[in-house]
Amino acid sequence: MHLGLVVPRIAAHDPTDLAVTAEELGYDSVWMGELWGTSSVVKLTEIATRTDTVELGTAIVNVFSRSPAVLAMTAATLDDVSDGRAALGLGTSTPTAIENVHGIDFERPIRRSHETIEVVGRILTGDEPVSYDGELVSVTGVPPLDREIPIYQAALGSANRRVVGRLCDGWIPHNIPFSGLDDAFEVVADAARERDRDPDAITIAPYVPAAVSDDPETAYDAVRGHIAYYAGSADGYRNAIATAFPDRVERVADAWQNGNRSEAADLVTDEMVDELGVAGTPEQAREKLRTLVSETIVDRPLITIPEQAADEVAEPTIEAFAPLGSA
Repeated sequence: MHLGLVVPRIAAHDPTDLAVTAEELGYDSVWMGELWGTSSVVKLTEIATRTDTVELGTAIVNVFSRSPAVLAMTAATLDDVSDGRAALGLGTSTPTAIENVHGIDFERPIRRSHETIEVVGRILTGDEPVSYDGELVSVTGVPPLDREIPIYQAALGSANRRVVGRLCDGWIPHNIPFSGLDDAFEVVADAARERDRDPDAITIAPYVPAAVSDDPETAYDAVRGHIAYYAGSADGYRNAIATAFPDRVERVADAWQNGNRSEAADLVTDEMVDELGVAGTPEQAREKLRTLVSETIVDRPLITIPEQAADEVAEPTIEAFAPLGSA
């Protein structure tokens, strides 16, 4: 199984140490998120100096706060210092993050993604200086970098999924119920075929919120909190969950946005946990992940530790899934 780990931010352990452990345990890739507080790329560069084979991915950096040229240079530099192990995971992020953290208007995010990814791809792989005159992005004479670096896009809505099909090497869905991934990917596949691209060449690498514990309820509660946070945080996540749980996710989101965080988590049902993540004892969770990969279109699950419970469940969860990655 191709198995990745989104390295959690927890007080007890440095992310670099966790990434080194993940490589030793058999994970084939480690990924770093970025919102505030830590630069994912700087941390991945440190990880590159202490690992040998594991792929190093951003999951995700947003398409607003760095220009396409900076994104391309950043990916190429990480690829260079890691001896060809970089993957560039991009996404629009959320209005709250882009406007409040970066002070940038969250305008036309899908068009921003399309033009940014198109320009980044041309700079990375082109054989002559890149000029591009888009609706939002314009560059002139940018020297190409001669790097083959896979570009992933974290896309939920159908318009953003079409960007994946047109331009990307991989798709990172989050909060799209597992039973709906096949249908959701058809939008990606159709867009790929329109560009004479092979849909089968696009890696499907969903975030898989995961927690294990000898007490299954503790594991389920960890994933409940993760789902509640995302349901209450942004329309895109809520809309994705609503494809399977329209009424329930509205109740969860309302509770979260009203400040009733515990109530919001309690409203997340076991069925929602099973459709959006993996939880249980180590044996139960491993079997659920095996089933997810064998019975859906998932190519590379990215194990994602619920941050609010990471101090308690991160280490046992990372260790529990390791045999699947090294099998």
